[in-house]
Amino acid sequence: MIIFSSRSVLLSVYYPQIFLILTSGSYLALSSVVALGANIICNKIPGLAPRQRAICQSRPDAIIVVGEGAQMGINECQYQFRYGRWNCSALGERTVFGQELRVGSREAAFTYAITAAGVAHAITAACSQGNLSQCGCDREKQGYNNQEEGWKWGGCSADIKYGIEFSRRFVDAREIKKTPRRLMNLHNNEAGRKVLEERMKLECKCHGVSGSCTTKTCWTTLPKFREIGYLLKDKYNEAVHVEVVRASRLRQPTHLKVKQTQGYRKPMETDLVYIERSPNYCEEDTATGSVGTQGRLCNRTSPHTDGCDLMCCGRGYNTHQYTKVWQCNCKFQWCCFVKCNTCSERTEVFTCK
Repeated sequence: MIIFSSRSVLLSVYYPQIFLILTSGSYLALSSVVALGANIICNKIPGLAPRQRAICQSRPDAIIVVGEGAQMGINECQYQFRYGRWNCSALGERTVFGQELRVGSREAAFTYAITAAGVAHAITAACSQGNLSQCGCDREKQGYNNQEEGWKWGGCSADIKYGIEFSRRFVDAREIKKTPRRLMNLHNNEAGRKVLEERMKLECKCHGVSGSCTTKTCWTTLPKFREIGYLLKDKYNEAVHVEVVRASRLRQPTHLKVKQTQGYRKPMETDLVYIERSPNYCEEDTATGSVGTQGRLCNRTSPHTDGCDLMCCGRGYNTHQYTKVWQCNCKFQWCCFVKCNTCSERTEVFTCK
């Protein structure tokens, strides 16, 4: 059963790049929420573009799944960047999230890609599970044979085309103004969805006497979203710096090209692209959405981004010492009790100044 929080009537979706805030408390079934009226519900969601609001009013069941997909993308972002100066923590704060994306940086590119992929993944999964009214299994893959490889389509194939198209209709609807940032956002949205589509899995099952494989049926399934997170993190590390090409007459941005290369080259479909250099995220800066690294845990001996030298941006770090005590070496004594020793360990934790 799909559920909603009754405390806020529905949920708050904050966008740029859809973000869902679910409140805690008691829950209502979807049928009870829909009974309140789609117009009332959708009018309470701030930040929706007109086309998004229209989709919400016609598909209130899908808007719940959209929120779940956006949250899945943000959770994955926070996992992938948990050891970096920028750790996606601001994406969990509604008032900071918009500021976080003001700069057209690599981090913004990753955020848009992972969220668009999250929405497509969640919609596709909901279709396969029968949780949405206007979709189900992929009908194009029902009953057809692949005679060359000796198997036929069977089971419930995930309808990734529907999930991607819904994500495209809803997520991209926010990009209205004809600006360089719009082109960047749309490209990264599509890159995230493309990576998801390319990682769809083919699963098969053999049928026959005594375990033989006389016939084989196959179906497509979604990849684990963690896999998409790792792939997009690699794309982030190799993100392409781009600039816009403008129409000669109206000077409006029309498409992107790779910056500072000999000749003209468009970015690849699955490239993450950015138009501005990333801030260093060392200090708190509301203009860029940086929350800074003061108080962050760091590893004193690590040479990587989680190390105190890099994480603390040269400001130094504080050392906190504490003693951990627990029962150890427990043995059963006849009869009848357990005798344990007391063990202790002195531990140090380091946080950035």
